Amino acid sequence: MSRLLIVTGAPATGKSTLAARLAADYGLELWSKDQFKESLFETLGSGDAAWSRRLSDASFALLFDCADRVLRRTSTVLLEANFRRGEHEAPLSRLCQRRGCRVAQVLCEADETVRAARLAQRSAEPSRHPGHADAARAMRRSAQDDFLELPGLRLRYGGEAGGYPDLRAALDQWWSTSSTSV
Repeated sequence: MSRLLIVTGAPATGKSTLAARLAADYGLELWSKDQFKESLFETLGSGDAAWSRRLSDASFALLFDCADRVLRRTSTVLLEANFRRGEHEAPLSRLCQRRGCRVAQVLCEADETVRAARLAQRSAEPSRHPGHADAARAMRRSAQDDFLELPGLRLRYGGEAGGYPDLRAALDQWWSTSSTSV
């Protein structure tokens, strides 16, 4: 049975950090929407908010396609992005139906003060493409910053140092069970 591990949440909630740690701990391939978006910025340039959204949409399409291709040759893939509730369930559901995936979602959350500080720090990082315009757009939160409406395990993660062992224990249990719903 294939497994799809999703790390999601609003910008600057610790998704990338957590996903990298989970990928290392479990030996998983990690695919991130921002990997694609960075390449698109470099190739097509940056622009206004509408342009950034178009590149995000294209990045998600590439992410879903890559996840499908990865699941043809391996049993598990880890996807990290600020998935949009009400928008990304359909392509992920189709992927799970094609590949027979069990899903676990980890929703990263952070205090708004922490998020603001992280976004400010990001905007000063030379490795982060300025096309993201993190500080300008990412503080807005919406109902889309929640779990996707997909069957499977749902875990919240606040990034506390003591919370990671509990998260790992829940994921270990998900990994070890053979039923299609947890």
